[in-house]
Amino acid sequence: MSGHSKWAQIKRKKGVADVKKGAIFTRLGREISLAAREGGGDPAANFTLRLAVEKARSQNMPKENIERAIKRGTGELSEGGQLEDAIYEGYGPGGTALLVQVLTDNRNRTASEVRHLFTRGGGNLAASNAVAWMFEKKGVITIEGAKNPEELELELIDAGADDVKADGNVVEAYCAPEQLRAFRETLEKKKTPVTSIELAWISKNPAEVTPEQAASTLKLMESLEEHDDVQKVYTNVDINDEVMAQFEHA
Repeated sequence: MSGHSKWAQIKRKKGVADVKKGAIFTRLGREISLAAREGGGDPAANFTLRLAVEKARSQNMPKENIERAIKRGTGELSEGGQLEDAIYEGYGPGGTALLVQVLTDNRNRTASEVRHLFTRGGGNLAASNAVAWMFEKKGVITIEGAKNPEELELELIDAGADDVKADGNVVEAYCAPEQLRAFRETLEKKKTPVTSIELAWISKNPAEVTPEQAASTLKLMESLEEHDDVQKVYTNVDINDEVMAQFEHA
């Protein structure tokens, strides 16, 4: 199963990073503002904004917070600093690869703090494109609680998935980023229940490291995601049961 999905499951189980509702809303609001700034404030015409708004609603973010975030993005409200998105690259324990996606109003400050977290976690921040080539951007649709995963896999491929992976009753489907909207609309027409939809960086090949090194990388990811400016962290660690056990008992 993709480490991407496993990491999401671990975070939900442990409540990693998103312990405080205020922190969740701040991150979601930034994501909404950036999407509105880049593609306009109408979710019907801006698919990225639509995804961000739906994610916010799934976390019970108040409607007025969502509307205020959109207005910040479109310039109707001037509160808050100008946000920039950036991706930092680095190595974790054993040479694992990490991509850190941030939204910040001060890139120098954020870079310095992310560098410190890497060093403290047994890794190091790297130059641009040092590890990015190990990942590819994909549209990812996750469905949990599948009653018949094998049948669902065939349905997802028929709907436009390039690849499908299953782990128990959790099924994850991948497509090219530009196909995500059409893929999602096809599933809506079929009334296929979806747990989450996003654009994500997926590793091309798993890292060849020990379970201990993989678990240490997850601990580093955990500390990075606790930073206010960090939106997402991606790795090429293969999160299997042995790695999960190491991480949960660390």
